[in-house]
Amino acid sequence: MRSLTRRDFARSVAVAGISGAAARKVLGSNDRIKVAVIGIRGRGGSLAEYFAERNDVNLAYLCDVDTRLFESRTATVEKAGGARPECVQDFRRVLDDTELDAVAIATPDHWHALATIWACQAGKDVFVEKPTSHSIWESRKMIEAARKYDRIVQVGTQSRSGEYCRLALDYIKSGELGDVHFVRVLNSKERQSIGEKPVTKVPEGVDYDMWLGPAPMRPFNENHFHYSWHWFWAYSGGDIINDGVHQIDLARWLSGVTLPTSVSSTGGIHFFEDDQETPDTHVVNWDFPGMTMVFEQTLWTPYMKKTPIAFRDTDNLPLWPFSGTRIELYGTRQQMLLSRHGGGWEAFEPDGKSVRIQPGRFTNREHVENFISCVRSRKRPVADIEEGHRSTLLCHYGNIAYRCGRKLRIDPETEGFIDDAEANGYTRRIYRDPWTVPEAV
Repeated sequence: MRSLTRRDFARSVAVAGISGAAARKVLGSNDRIKVAVIGIRGRGGSLAEYFAERNDVNLAYLCDVDTRLFESRTATVEKAGGARPECVQDFRRVLDDTELDAVAIATPDHWHALATIWACQAGKDVFVEKPTSHSIWESRKMIEAARKYDRIVQVGTQSRSGEYCRLALDYIKSGELGDVHFVRVLNSKERQSIGEKPVTKVPEGVDYDMWLGPAPMRPFNENHFHYSWHWFWAYSGGDIINDGVHQIDLARWLSGVTLPTSVSSTGGIHFFEDDQETPDTHVVNWDFPGMTMVFEQTLWTPYMKKTPIAFRDTDNLPLWPFSGTRIELYGTRQQMLLSRHGGGWEAFEPDGKSVRIQPGRFTNREHVENFISCVRSRKRPVADIEEGHRSTLLCHYGNIAYRCGRKLRIDPETEGFIDDAEANGYTRRIYRDPWTVPEAV
């Protein structure tokens, strides 16, 4: 079968009569929403389970370039209560289904933008995992596509659906913390080395050309494939954009900031001796009008745990020093510590006295619920693509400053950099035909 080019795909969409706003169909209150999940190994497998267990969703398709996953993921869907989905290796085929309402995209990061744009053009609503994109430019194109085709595009930053996070925002807005001028984001945990692996043959059942998609062609290597792709610049940007984006999004939301004026970064590969390119130790400083935000990452710390906060039996206070993914907000009146991954938040007076403890848990199903409700209502979701873009921007800024090795000034008009050709060179990738994000979406 010959490869389906971008021009072929656009033509098929037009012929089917599903391009743009004309693709919308009115969903009745009893209509089941027909969904496809694209990318099913990691997060996509979990999303498939969440959709399958819902009575108001018809999980019709599972899509992945690795057909070896189909049997196990299909079994998971059926166990969760869903009907047996159709398994498709090339997700573009399911976009031709005029009855398909929405897609969930859980591919590697370098595929998020193109898959989202094509889905919007085909008239589908989109749940796309974080981060929004591989580059600043393509993230903005995702917003253009969502608005042009009037699509719901929800980003998988689940904390925005967490009740305890909304209560934290209410507490900050009440003025109890005073003015927040400094925020620290911790992203510390113990990850394992990916080692060093040789070039091998492409595994049976894998469409490797499509897996690479917009990324440069290179021989197959397991370290550039399942999960380990997170640590290579061609596909992602390390843990700041893999897991740190969750904390950064929540910190930006709670503190009420949008675009920084400058960014600086330092760090390096100080611990691991393996194939990875992105830093295992990483610090970023963003300057906002009236506020500074700092990101601190260590991926080799055995004493920092990505687990729900443990509480003391005696006084019900959390053991904060061992929460490796947390946010610290420093106000002029109080300080707040919040754990994204579970446990809740706590506010302290200047003398260290705890004045408010709000338990909470990491949420997934509530975020899917928000997406499904917005597909019906056509209201903007809690983690709309533009909000996801702004938070992903901070991660891209941090990585670009790290790679350039100097402080960069942000251009508020372009979201790029002022008088810095090298830094601006990182804002947009060179695409590999035919997997190209178009200028005009």
